[in-house]
Amino acid sequence: MIITNALNLPQPFVDAASRDYSYKPKRYSATALLKGVRQCILERRHDDEIEQDVADQVWAIFGTAVHSILENATETDTQIKENKLVVDMPDGYQLSGIFDLYDDATGTVTDYKTASVWKVNFGQNDPKEFEDWRRQLLIYCWMLRQIGFDAKRGEIVAMLKDHNKQKAKVGEHPAHPVYRIAWDFTEAEMDECGEWLKARFAEIEAAEQLPDDQLPMCTKEERWGKDDKWAVKKAGNKRAAKLHASKAEAIADAQARSEKDGKPYEVEYRPGKDARCLDYCSACEFCDHYKQITKEA
Repeated sequence: MIITNALNLPQPFVDAASRDYSYKPKRYSATALLKGVRQCILERRHDDEIEQDVADQVWAIFGTAVHSILENATETDTQIKENKLVVDMPDGYQLSGIFDLYDDATGTVTDYKTASVWKVNFGQNDPKEFEDWRRQLLIYCWMLRQIGFDAKRGEIVAMLKDHNKQKAKVGEHPAHPVYRIAWDFTEAEMDECGEWLKARFAEIEAAEQLPDDQLPMCTKEERWGKDDKWAVKKAGNKRAAKLHASKAEAIADAQARSEKDGKPYEVEYRPGKDARCLDYCSACEFCDHYKQITKEA
């Protein structure tokens, strides 16, 4: 990856953003597998062409700093911290992963995250928002089981970088700048994880032989795709009173609210978008789907 420095930030920022890492053939990390196969392969295939600026890496640098501090803490007799695992998979492939802490007394894998308040707010109303965290921890537990540990629980300790004490006093806002969430994994979930991993590596093996424009499309979930919505809101307001999946439903709702409140409500169309493609995929410039959606926009 090529690191640029448009703001001419001090060299320590550049050093922190630069990674001494090279992709190994047939070895994929747990976090990479949670991306779409297309994104995963494009990032590897075009690593020496992808550019990222230091300023856009600031939260990744912050997260690395937090991990470094916590890594220096002393673990107990039953704990293992910051260990890298490599597990052999079919056809010569390997699965790698680095967990932050494992406690063998409770069978718990803990991973530290830096996150935004909005993720917690959305996740408390829609558990799917935390699915990426849950699946990553499940994979780590599965990997630990392959080397003899009885891992069965995953925990996220998230540090909220944009927490606001004043907002925490009113409305939906986390009470503290640290959020903790955990999952207990069943034997069935462990078995399903193993089958999913085997299928994922089979997908990757097949896709590695394809040119960029023929790589399998990332799923809607992998693209963080949002459907089109129609917002019903008071005339002049920015905040929606309710979001609808269809225009007809929104119009009917707006009319009902106008009659009930004696104040005009309006309908605003809010187009869906693939958020990861537009803002969070480092290989987007090499993806024909990204080129198409930005052309249409």
